[in-house]
Amino acid sequence: MKLLLVEDNANLSANLTEYFTERGHEMEASADGISGLDLAKKRSFDVIVLDVMLPGMDGFEFCRQLREDARKNTPVIMLTAKDTEQDKLTGFGAGADDYLVKPFSMRELEARLLALLRRSNKMVVDTKLVVADLQFDLETMDISRGERAITLKPVPRRILELLMKKTPRVVTRDEIEHEIWHEDIPDREVLRVHIHAIRSAVDKHGEAPLLQTIHGVGYRLAQSEA
Repeated sequence: MKLLLVEDNANLSANLTEYFTERGHEMEASADGISGLDLAKKRSFDVIVLDVMLPGMDGFEFCRQLREDARKNTPVIMLTAKDTEQDKLTGFGAGADDYLVKPFSMRELEARLLALLRRSNKMVVDTKLVVADLQFDLETMDISRGERAITLKPVPRRILELLMKKTPRVVTRDEIEHEIWHEDIPDREVLRVHIHAIRSAVDKHGEAPLLQTIHGVGYRLAQSEA
């Protein structure tokens, strides 16, 4: 596993580097957000271990730029002393995949990193998802419907990706929430807001609707048989 560690605490960085390299993993480290983001953009990593409170650029902004500007899907786990629900929601909203509160055990961190690596589905051969005239390029993160480009924020984009991968079956609310937020599931209204954003972007007036609500169950993204 090739890891990028972005952490300004020198002792913690040294301990993590020693632990993971001794276990056969490859580790590169950066002590600030700006240089860390530059590494993440230029090089290929399996997982990024990201502190929140960093000099130069905090972890939230790092993650947002990685997803929205660089359009990189590298899994990110945030390490932080911030443990409030709002802090976690901010991290997930910026595009983080997991969140581990300090202090933590090295074994738990490694287990979470391996789980992220499995979920990242790096063995996908076809990187373009297609449903009717809706296309999602997983390499470039470009989304389009017909000739029209679509822009979505990180969380709705991940939900759209999930719905397209599962087409034509119905994806339950619980399944979506677990996939996107893991154990830190927010109020149900949060998912409805993201679904509304997807529907507003994908199903413009005059186009055949693709996003279907299955009341009491979940959502389905597919071409209508009618």
